[in-house]
Amino acid sequence: MLSLGENPVTDREDTAVPRAGDGVTSALLAALRSDPPPPFSLYRYLPLPDGPGPGEPAWEERGIDVDQTNHSVVVGERIVVKWMAVPAPLPHPTLVAFAHLTEAGFEHTAPPYAALTVVGSSGAERLLALVTGYLPEARDGWEWCVDEAEAGRTAFASTLGRLAADLHLALATFPPASAQAPPASPAVTPPATPPTSAPASAPASAPASAPASAPASVLGSALADRAERALEEALELTDGEDGTWLREHADALRARLEPLADAVGGATIRIHGDLHVGQILQWRDGYAVIDFDGNPTVAQAEPYQPAARDVAQLTTSLEHVAQVAIRRRGTAPSAAATWAATAREGLLSAYRERLRAEGRPELLDERLIGPFEIEQECRELIYSARHLPRWRYAPMGVLRTRFTEETP
Repeated sequence: MLSLGENPVTDREDTAVPRAGDGVTSALLAALRSDPPPPFSLYRYLPLPDGPGPGEPAWEERGIDVDQTNHSVVVGERIVVKWMAVPAPLPHPTLVAFAHLTEAGFEHTAPPYAALTVVGSSGAERLLALVTGYLPEARDGWEWCVDEAEAGRTAFASTLGRLAADLHLALATFPPASAQAPPASPAVTPPATPPTSAPASAPASAPASAPASAPASVLGSALADRAERALEEALELTDGEDGTWLREHADALRARLEPLADAVGGATIRIHGDLHVGQILQWRDGYAVIDFDGNPTVAQAEPYQPAARDVAQLTTSLEHVAQVAIRRRGTAPSAAATWAATAREGLLSAYRERLRAEGRPELLDERLIGPFEIEQECRELIYSARHLPRWRYAPMGVLRTRFTEETP
């Protein structure tokens, strides 16, 4: 047990999550200036910003309540500490992503500073908190993107396409899954200075590494099985009028998934795993990708996947934004559908162009985007049934719109 202020921090799942103003977060940051005592460990990435100087007032804390699962505390408008509501077992995808993206020089994310873990009585190591930089004037994607939809603006889409491509170019430099080394040891000494800043248009700098290729039969079977399970679960969990509609269209949905079974053994990379507009902050200096925790509806998901899976989740989220604009902003359905289609094409066009410019067009298998989009809508229905029932209108609105538009 590590005592920070009044409240102990442990690996127990019922431990109260620290809150802004209770002093625990500031105490943690002070403790991070040195190595924590056992059973705690610290994974370091970039150097922490200097704290208040002698005679200066202590940094204030405030909470961020957008995240529905965990709780984040902003300290001094410079640092964000994300406390895990339930300490997550290692290996954890965020720690792996932080280490690699820092090494690759990918800067379009909140600067990663550290991760705090603890080894419990069971001997298992768990993640307690993530420490990153604060992005001034940041707005959640479900806010700024809905504003764009309401206003009918789509210029942002090309920027998002390039951002997604740059992320994948950086993630594609991960060694193949079979060659993965164990995660870096805790308390790794950070570089003396952060990576040299690069202009927004510059690709992530890292040694090129060929993406892994899975045999066609293995890849296609795995992708098809995962999608079929998602459809079956969505059919099982979706009730009422929406459930009736879904069952009536089950065969048509399965037909859209069929190309996955025939997927050629194409490139697979370590993907983000949950890339939607809600994971892209608009802030003072541009856009930033956050939250590398993976898809909450997929247990033990394979981290190496076709890049098209991330792309499809990002494009479907634009359609979800359109549904939000219809429901909450009074946007006309026809205008919202046109906006989503235009934004989708702008994003895809910019993504393709960035990959071509960097000599990596093989990272995207376009044939998988459509099937992955259908699978993602099924996963949205699963998420809605398990965690957020009021969200069901968004994926159902997308599916109804698609099938209505395609009916002669």
